[in-house]
Amino acid sequence: MRGRTDYPLLFDRKLQAKPLLSALIKLAETQASAKPKVNQLGFAPHAQKLLVVPGRQAVPFQVNNQSSGKTVLQGQSSAAKFWPESGEWVSIADFSTLTTQGRYQVEVAGLTPITVEIAAEPYAQLHDAAVKAYYFNRASMALEPRFAGPWARAAGHPDTQIQVHASAASDHRPAGFELSAAKGWYDAGDYNKYVVNSGITSFTLLQAWQDFADFYRDRSWNIPESTNDLPDILDETLWNLQWLSAMQDPNDGGVYHKLTELNFSGTLMPDQVTAQRYVVQKTTAAALNFAAVMAKASRTFTEFETQLPGLSQQYRQQALLAWQWAKQHPDSIYQQPKDVSTGAYGDKQLADEWAWAGAELYLLTNDRSYLQPLLALETPIKAASWANVGALGYFALASATQLEPALRKKVQQAIQQAATQIMAEHQASAYQVAMSKNDFVWGSNAVAMNKAILLYQAWKIAPQPELQQAMQGLLDYVLGRNPLQLSYVTGFGQHSPLNIHHRPSAADAVQAPIPGWLVGGAQPGKQDKCTYYGTLPAAGTQPATTYLDDWCSYATNEVAINWNAPLVYVTAALSQQML
Repeated sequence: MRGRTDYPLLFDRKLQAKPLLSALIKLAETQASAKPKVNQLGFAPHAQKLLVVPGRQAVPFQVNNQSSGKTVLQGQSSAAKFWPESGEWVSIADFSTLTTQGRYQVEVAGLTPITVEIAAEPYAQLHDAAVKAYYFNRASMALEPRFAGPWARAAGHPDTQIQVHASAASDHRPAGFELSAAKGWYDAGDYNKYVVNSGITSFTLLQAWQDFADFYRDRSWNIPESTNDLPDILDETLWNLQWLSAMQDPNDGGVYHKLTELNFSGTLMPDQVTAQRYVVQKTTAAALNFAAVMAKASRTFTEFETQLPGLSQQYRQQALLAWQWAKQHPDSIYQQPKDVSTGAYGDKQLADEWAWAGAELYLLTNDRSYLQPLLALETPIKAASWANVGALGYFALASATQLEPALRKKVQQAIQQAATQIMAEHQASAYQVAMSKNDFVWGSNAVAMNKAILLYQAWKIAPQPELQQAMQGLLDYVLGRNPLQLSYVTGFGQHSPLNIHHRPSAADAVQAPIPGWLVGGAQPGKQDKCTYYGTLPAAGTQPATTYLDDWCSYATNEVAINWNAPLVYVTAALSQQML
């Protein structure tokens, strides 16, 4: 977008990482030491401010101004409770009444003091790095030093000579047919591009623009398009939408499930990976994800017709065509071909995709027939994920003024009921974080952030402080108020991941990983077969402690575009004056 030209590089904080061995030793010492556990980036003045105190007893604490040494707050932690997700007894120290900006030292009896900060915009740099991570994952372009700093790299994957895989062959495009599907974002730690995961990611960023347009209109984070007439968040999302648009076969409206190599590449930079890439199988899930995102994108870009003439109409037609194909092929479920071993993103339950796409197409066309799939949903909504997108349809309709009042109220109540359940989990948790055993799955940190999005959607309907407190608790969790005392975002906090499962970060010559990536987080599945270790008594055995900061651990230490998107959204939301 047009505006400032003296943009910060957004990585000055950490150009060089500590040597691996010393970093691991320090992390182990941190885990072993008796320290309170707290959001390592700090708090806004009027946010709830909690820290977790290990131990079975309530203990006194005091907060001292770091500059003057003066004690500004004294208190006692809550009664201790057991958190089965980590196998710990902990209590909570609440210093929310402290609202003056500054740096403070918190002293808890018997524990090592910690420093916390209260600031007007504690998450501004984090937000900008989290959204700039998408720039670092762009396919089909070189990353120049003036934008990428030490993580500059050559262009990889032009994706202009993609072949149609046998599973996707049609009369107009037989196997081996070549097409161009350039741009887009690499999906995660690998270099492939998947429609269903790209769908929820693009949608979440477009929703962030819709909900926080004033926050984004003049906000820049030093990408090549920062001097044009579009907000940076839309420029970045467009890079992916332009690829997504090319994933539709214009001859019939079907959408290819993914663009991929046959097998995952080695630990190489993008320009070093030259294996033939393919579009694989058209699926109902891909078509519905595509229809939902393109319908939302069409509505979004009507405001920018001058800058992008005809784009809104193009996306509208593509959305409608994809829906028609899905109606004609309602049971085209992804089946991984025998010669393909990359991510499947398979989903056999598509009622939620129908509901989401139908809601967006209703808002695009005002045709009420598109609402039938959502009206037929029988299960309560829950926080969204790539495989469960029903809530996204509810979010889209909750503020739709053209929807009849009774139906809009029903939609809003469904969101509020789901939020009430999350708030109950927050209150019951010894950590005061709405994460239970079933949330510690692959990408558990994204579960936390998507729960926070649902809470914000409920807050939009009926603001109440408990919703914001539960949101804050979930953000606190990923930024350090967790059993491992780890900020799960690269480059942010006193202790953050160094050895992420991300090919560019592992293959380049820079010790520090690309900043701003939210790693998947703790979960007990150990699908990667790595050896997990740690100094907590329950490390590697409990849901909230099974994590490994190692390239090996794609089960806990990979990054993904759909995990970063809710972090972007939540940090934007908490940058608003909510209450």
